[in-house]
Amino acid sequence: MIVDGRVLREDFVPSEAVHRHDEVNLLSETLEPLLYDQRADPSFLFGPTGVGKTCIARYTLAQLCKQEPTVQVAYVNCWQEYTRFRVLYSVLEDVGQTVDIHRSTAKDELFDRLGRTDDQPVVVILDEVDQLEETAALYDLHRLGHVSLVLIANREEELFASFDDRVRSRLRAGTRVRFDRYGTDELAAILAERANKALEPGVVTDDQLRTIADAASGDARVGIGILRSAARRATQQGDEVVTDAGLEAAIPDARTAIRRKTVEGLIEHQRILYDIIASAGEIDPGTLYDAYERRVENPKTKRTLRNYLTKMVHYDLIEAVGKRRGRTYRIVDDEAVDRQ
Repeated sequence: MIVDGRVLREDFVPSEAVHRHDEVNLLSETLEPLLYDQRADPSFLFGPTGVGKTCIARYTLAQLCKQEPTVQVAYVNCWQEYTRFRVLYSVLEDVGQTVDIHRSTAKDELFDRLGRTDDQPVVVILDEVDQLEETAALYDLHRLGHVSLVLIANREEELFASFDDRVRSRLRAGTRVRFDRYGTDELAAILAERANKALEPGVVTDDQLRTIADAASGDARVGIGILRSAARRATQQGDEVVTDAGLEAAIPDARTAIRRKTVEGLIEHQRILYDIIASAGEIDPGTLYDAYERRVENPKTKRTLRNYLTKMVHYDLIEAVGKRRGRTYRIVDDEAVDRQ
């Protein structure tokens, strides 16, 4: 049933950007100076999860590199690479300059080595940039005249609140590309494109694709996950097509799989916060911070912890109930979501 599983992966970059032409055009215009051996201004891609920010960044740069093959692209997922060392190392790795670098290499040496790659322009995509613990890496990269930045985050105000003054002042003037949730029709069209490339003809109907799109609530990551789960379930059960019953079962399965993967990707201190909330059922910030500080030797600041919690809210891992002093946190209930 599945003829090309790559197409159903989250990191797959399609050959055409469906329902994101305006966003592609705006990002392309910002990056256009690279075609004339000039540096591009920073680009910011803002929007909720599952709206195509990463996909569009990679798609647009792939198209640009077809026009100007000398441009090098480095992709950094700041959810995993969240320190200055890790960011600089990841960029050097993508441009093939990590020979003789090891964990004891000084950060300034990484920066110097990256500075010596100025014979070719480099575009650095920093995905989940609001996860950075050290914004010094942004300052480093902006100082290099041959490096252009594409920064991906959920919300502008939260991102800039995490910057120190020197980074904020240098990046304030960048181009903003804003992404809204997909409508049901838009997401159904995206899923149809994926199904046409990934699955045998006729195994999933248009009505079923709309059901998936509706269940995903504008989140393409969830929608693709449901389609993948439904196709795998049908294959395992020996069905020649995706059945409605199989699709109904695939919806919670896909959400659970996505949430599990996201939880597994949490950095250490985020995972501690998540586990405390899960154990408590529902907990206020003060009690949460106290429990966190008892578990770790070198606790992060409360501001950093608030950023962690906000990020987990964006990814539907936890939900914040109430406002300010009356706020509490609790784990998102998958069953409650499926009943909506």
